Amino acid sequence: MRASVDEVIAVAASEGIDADVAKGGTVVVARGAAQLTRAEEEVAEARAWGRDDPVLLGRDDAHARLAATGTLGATYTPHCAVVHPAKLARGLARVVEERGVRILEQTRVSAVGPGRAHTERGTVAADVVVRATEGYTPRLAGLRRAVVPIHSLIIATEPLPDSVWDEIGLAERETFADHRHLIVYGQRTADGRMVFGGRGAPYHFGSRISPGHDHDERTFRHLYAALVELFPVLRGTKVTHAWGGALGVTRDWSASVGLQNGLAWAGGYVGDGVATTNLAGRTLRDLILGRASELTRLPWVGHHSPAWEPEPLRWLGVNAGRAGMTLADVEEGLTGRPSVVARRIEPLLG
Repeated sequence: MRASVDEVIAVAASEGIDADVAKGGTVVVARGAAQLTRAEEEVAEARAWGRDDPVLLGRDDAHARLAATGTLGATYTPHCAVVHPAKLARGLARVVEERGVRILEQTRVSAVGPGRAHTERGTVAADVVVRATEGYTPRLAGLRRAVVPIHSLIIATEPLPDSVWDEIGLAERETFADHRHLIVYGQRTADGRMVFGGRGAPYHFGSRISPGHDHDERTFRHLYAALVELFPVLRGTKVTHAWGGALGVTRDWSASVGLQNGLAWAGGYVGDGVATTNLAGRTLRDLILGRASELTRLPWVGHHSPAWEPEPLRWLGVNAGRAGMTLADVEEGLTGRPSVVARRIEPLLG
């Protein structure tokens, strides 16, 4: 995965793709005693695996990178980068089309099988069909329970003056989060905006996906409130963009790639797909071309996640988990101790 980050950066540079790349690492602040305990445990687990990152930062070093309110410490890894994924995708599309590849957009696929993709305009045949539909996988025939589409929503502010960034930090354009249970994440863009997102949008019965689910005003308001709580200097700052999308979560939260009888697949990235798709693509290349390589020996190759529960159990479980993690963060804020609610819910979520 570390090499994949550098691979994305190198390809963007060599192909002349301007994707606003900056490799500033990731800082995850601990804003409370329970969060600091989780940060310490994460570092200890990494050392047990022989990894030298993330490192644990004290209050002052953490504050120097990201001046979030209530920060007691942080974890930091240098092995992450920011990239504008739409610019990257458009740039890659241009590159492959220049090499003779045809990209056929606006063609809905209803089912895939070995060597076949069935569309509303006919059937496409190929030696190998790759299913890489991530959060939209439940729309395909026979795959309703393969992944759960969890919506992640995001807001972007107007460009901020340097004086505001001097107060916030992120001088190296680090990505950031904190150690709460209900995930939030953010970054400083190349044009000086604060982009801030998180989970919290409801899961819709039957794994339904629609463009309307990408805009949940209640979630956008909660994101803005969380952003201002982290950085009071942003109170009153105008939000110019708000959007979202569905990411794919497998029942065991494990991504996988594989190839079997003319049907390949990749997905289940649980929101970490910008870099992981690059690793998956290179791994699928070797599998399809019959090359035995270091990539094809990775443990996610050929992995099959169990199916999610049928409805209404799926709807009840996912939304209960979302509400429970919100409650867990409130509990930790009141007690200062790791959440009992989270300890009970996490095994149910896989």
